[in-house]
Amino acid sequence: MSEWLVLLIAVVATCALVILVAVVRQRRVGHEDDPSETPDVIEYMTMMIGVVYAIVLGLAIAGVWEAQGAADDWVRQEAQALHEVDVLAEVFPEDARDDIRASLATYVDHTVDTEWDHMLDHDDLTERGDSLLGQLRDTVLAREPETVREVQAFQGMIDQVAAVDEARVGRGDSAEPTMPPVVWLGLIVGGVVSVGMIFALQIQRSGREMVLAGLFSALIAFLLFLVWYFDDPFAHGLGDGTEAYQAFFPRAGAAE
Repeated sequence: MSEWLVLLIAVVATCALVILVAVVRQRRVGHEDDPSETPDVIEYMTMMIGVVYAIVLGLAIAGVWEAQGAADDWVRQEAQALHEVDVLAEVFPEDARDDIRASLATYVDHTVDTEWDHMLDHDDLTERGDSLLGQLRDTVLAREPETVREVQAFQGMIDQVAAVDEARVGRGDSAEPTMPPVVWLGLIVGGVVSVGMIFALQIQRSGREMVLAGLFSALIAFLLFLVWYFDDPFAHGLGDGTEAYQAFFPRAGAAE
C-alpha cells in the first residue's frame, strides 16, 4: 500500500471520526447544552495542552528530519570515500590497480544489490558486507608502495577506507527507526487528548465548527504521518537511496 494512500485514509478516517463523535454527542445532549457555560479553566487547559503538544510534535518532526539528513550524509560520505579509493588506485601498477578496483566493485555491488534491501527489511547491515569491506582493506594493504606517488596514494587510500568504515557504521545506525515506542505513545495519546478537548469545549454542529474540528484533526493526522514517514530514513526517504553509489559507480547493481 502506498504511503500517500495511508495518509489519505488516516486523514479521512480521523475527520470522519471527529465529526461523527460531534454529531452523536450533540444529539445526546440536545439543545439544552450551552457552550457559554464552559468554565474558563477548561479553555485555559485546552490552550495549554495544545501549546505543549505542538511543541512536542514540532520537536519530533525536527528530530526525524535531522535523522533523515544524517542518514543521507552517511550514504554520501561512504560513496564519496569509495570513489576516492577508486581514483587513488590509478597511480599503482595495473595488477594492483585491478585488484583494488575489483574488490571495490564487489563491495559496491553487494551494497546496492543485496545489503540495501536487507537493511530496509531488518534495520541492520549484512555480515557479507563487513567481510567484503575487510577484503577491500586487505587488498589495499597488500601492495607495498614503491614510489613517492604510490606512498601518497597508499596513505590516502588507507584514510578513505577508514572513512568508508565509519560511514558504513553510521549508515547501519541510521537504518533503525529514530523514535522509541514510548515517544510514539506520547504523540498518539497527546493527539487524542488535543482533539478530545474540542468536545470539552462543547463544540456545536454548525458548519463552521465542524469544518474547523475536521481540519484540526486532519492536521494532527498529517503531522503524525510525517513523523512516521521520516522515522525510517532509508525505507521512506525521498528518492532512491542508492543513487549516491550509482552516481560514482554507474555499473553498480548490474551484477552481484
